[in-house]
Amino acid sequence: MDVNAAVAAAAAIAGVCTGVIAMLAFRWSERDRIRPTRSSLHTGSALPPGVDTVLSVLRSSAVVLDESDAVVKASSAAYALGLVRGGTLSVEPMLQMARDTRRDGEIRQVELDLPRRGTGRGDGLAVSARVAPLGSRLVLLLVEDMTEARRIEAVRRDFVANVSHELKTPVGALSLLSEAVMDASDDPEAVERFAGRMQSESTRLTSLVQELIDLSRVQNDDPLEDAESVAVDDLVDEAIDRCRQTADNKHITLVAGGTGGLYVWGNRGQLAAALGNLVENAVNYSPARTRVGIAGRRTAAPGGDLIEIAVTDQGIGISERDRDRIFERFYRVDPARSRATGGTGLGLAIVKHVAASHGGEVTVWSAEGQGSTFTLRLPEAGRAREKAEAAREHRDRPGALQEPAAFEDEERRRQLQSADEADGQLSAPEVLP
Repeated sequence: MDVNAAVAAAAAIAGVCTGVIAMLAFRWSERDRIRPTRSSLHTGSALPPGVDTVLSVLRSSAVVLDESDAVVKASSAAYALGLVRGGTLSVEPMLQMARDTRRDGEIRQVELDLPRRGTGRGDGLAVSARVAPLGSRLVLLLVEDMTEARRIEAVRRDFVANVSHELKTPVGALSLLSEAVMDASDDPEAVERFAGRMQSESTRLTSLVQELIDLSRVQNDDPLEDAESVAVDDLVDEAIDRCRQTADNKHITLVAGGTGGLYVWGNRGQLAAALGNLVENAVNYSPARTRVGIAGRRTAAPGGDLIEIAVTDQGIGISERDRDRIFERFYRVDPARSRATGGTGLGLAIVKHVAASHGGEVTVWSAEGQGSTFTLRLPEAGRAREKAEAAREHRDRPGALQEPAAFEDEERRRQLQSADEADGQLSAPEVLP
């Protein structure tokens, strides 16, 4: 009797426990069903047929909201931009747009500036958001990152403004001088003087247009398509010949030295233009009766030997503040002096692009009152040629991926960035001949 009662009591307790556990499991599953997790957001089970496939191929960040503003589906890009956090849309203006669209069914679009996720910097993201109804109860939000497009547009606007300003000066001067020539038609000496100034302004205008063409070419062309082994000695001789007349007029001595028999791999025309710009810059900004030295040497590097071509002058030097910006387009350390020497502010920008496109870099050491040394570092011909041929074979192979080229471009950008950061910390270079 007692045994039967104990068994009955145990069975009753077990039944109660089973019921409690079943009830808790049911409630837990219901809560999971109504509150989607991040993994469940990608299932698209609540989406109309075919919508999930369409959203997966869109380049824009996609977020689908239901009638309670809960996220039904969100792309990985939406999480990367910080639009979705904890299963909800975290950007209040977008959330309000979705509610308005759900209420009246109208398509809305707006451009917003959002804080950049995961950084302590003040810069942000520029996005374009578009909201449209998706069926009777869902709302689709498409967000496109416009940050890079805005940056490129700003660079383009600045470039056009700078070009317009630079062209306006010589063109305006030519117009005024031509009027002066007409007014002084009876004065031969005045006509000769004004004609000489017109010739100077036309030369400056021609130089500016040519350097704009050169800059566009080095930015758009691949110099390694027509690459060859180029002797450094030939580049130095060509740069000296290019600047000899200007140097003689200022009684500046051009001296070549360093290690002979060095070779680099690249586009001969671009390399000659880059080194010529460095030598011309040194001559233009050096006082009379000084020396400009050009020397090449081989230096060891982790990835293989590099060829360094250094151009040293005894000019006024460059301040630390200006040193960080001298490779920018149209930037001049001394605008008045640059106009007097015919400088356009594009020469060093061309040098920087040529060095980067050849897998190298350009750096500067300078001290005010002591002169400057610009150093062009390029891979030696053998290593650069092997690297270029390997990249070309990989690119031409059927089905080959393009990541290596992207990695090389990123490496070049890192080299230039590290070089810029190190400019103010370089020690004085060796004394050249």
